[in-house]
Formats: sequence, C-alpha cells, structure tokens
Amino acid sequence: MVKLLVTGAAGYLGRAVAERGAADGWEVVGTHHRHAPSGVRSFALDVRDAGAVAALVLAEAPAAVIHTAYRQHGEAARAVNVDGAAHVAAAAHAAGARLVHVSSDAIFAGVAGRPLREEDPPDPVTPYGATKADAEPAVLAAHPGAVLARTSLIYGGPGVEPSPHEELALAAARGEREVAFFTDEVRSPVQVGDLATALVELAGMTTDAGPLHVGGADPVSRLEFARLIVAARGDDQHRIALVGGPAPPGRPRHCPLDSSRAQRLLHVRLRGVREVLQPRSPG
Repeated sequence: MVKLLVTGAAGYLGRAVAERGAADGWEVVGTHHRHAPSGVRSFALDVRDAGAVAALVLAEAPAAVIHTAYRQHGEAARAVNVDGAAHVAAAAHAAGARLVHVSSDAIFAGVAGRPLREEDPPDPVTPYGATKADAEPAVLAAHPGAVLARTSLIYGGPGVEPSPHEELALAAARGEREVAFFTDEVRSPVQVGDLATALVELAGMTTDAGPLHVGGADPVSRLEFARLIVAARGDDQHRIALVGGPAPPGRPRHCPLDSSRAQRLLHVRLRGVREVLQPRSPG
C-alpha cells in the first residue's frame, strides 16, 4: 500500500483529504498541531520546526505529501505559512515524495476584472494573502516538482459537516452574529469533497507541477454564497437576516479562479456552488 502524508489532518480540509486518500487505497498518516484527528494515525508536529518535520518525513517515507496545514491569523501566521511550508517541501523533496501544497486565491487583489489564471502574478492585499503568496516561491525553491493547488472558499453542503464559512452564514441568518457579506468580493467556492478528491488525484500524478487553480465552477459574491448556504439548510433566503455591502479597502475583490486546466487534468468534477447548494424547502 502506498503511503500518503497529510499535514493538518485535524483541520476541515485535512480530515476530508485523509478520508478520501484512505477510500482511494492509500495508507494515510497525518500530522496535527494540538488535537489528534480520529480515524487516522497522526503525529503531533509543529511545521515551524524544520528538524522535526525532516525527521518525521524521513521516518514515515511517504510517496506523497499533501500540505494543508496553515494559520490564518496571529503572529505565527507567517512562520507557519511560509517557513513551515518550506520545511515540508524540503523534507518531501529529500524523501523523494510528491508534494501537493495547498495555496489560496487570497494571493490576488482581484483587479483584473476576469477569472484569474495560473500565469497571473500574485498581488495580495491582506496579511494572510501575503503569507500564502510568499509561500509559493519558497515551496518551489525547496521542491521544484511541487504542485501549488490554489483554491477558494471551502464548504461542505447538505449532509456534510458545515465549514466555518457555513457556520458564520447560519449564525448571521439566526441573528446571532452581525456580519456584512460583501457584494463586490467574488470568489469560487469549492465543495470540500470535490477539493479533497482533486488533491488526492494530484498526489498520485507524476508529471504536473507549479501553480494549478482548483476552485468551484461558479463565481459568486460573498453575499450570494451566504444566501445559498442558508437556503440549502431550508431557510427562505429572502427573509433571513443577511446584510450585504461593499468590501472595505484592503480586501480582495473579483477573484474567481479559472480552473479549466485542472478540470481537463482531473477526473473529479469541480462542481459549482449553485449546483451543490440547492435550496431546500423549509420544514
């Protein structure tokens, strides 16, 4: 059985990747920061510790690594997202392992006015986006054969554990949170199972490397995304307490990903959010 190492296996995406890898016949091992995931053999690991990362990858000798671990906020974000990603890349390269590094559409400002392609240069406007943008060349310097899988807002949909994006929209709809969902920030939300399947497919390939856009088929605003989330749970999207408005300065704007290359390369279909989040009748 071929071994797959998933960093961040306790996270929302990491758990889905581990499950998909096991279902596809990989021997899956994971890493976690604080809390071990259930259903997968996992090791506590701080990716900021280059020696610990190298020792673990050397000991486990995976054929492929999918790097999902990240930090979105806080002082540690840069060290985790940039240095940690480089450490994982260097260890994977030394072990001769395939590497799929999960990147983000947050590396773009969204000023091109069209879907973003792999050759578009990063121009981040948020601190998080800057860390993800800086991670990409660091990863490729350490592992030239790595895939940089740039993705977007991740969600589960009906019958799947809700993502943080879904939980936020549902809390706002119930009046528990005051949130303005931006009308001019456009993204390509991707269903977590579709994305996990795509990442595992990429881990099993040997020829593709560099940036690859892996987003859902439908570009939608943050407000439309929130309304779709709530409608799919059975609430009337025209009566719910969701407030829209323009994004403030310092936010990315029109950032849908052109994922046509990934869709030609992969077997999995990267469904659009309007297809997955079909409205459900209240009751």
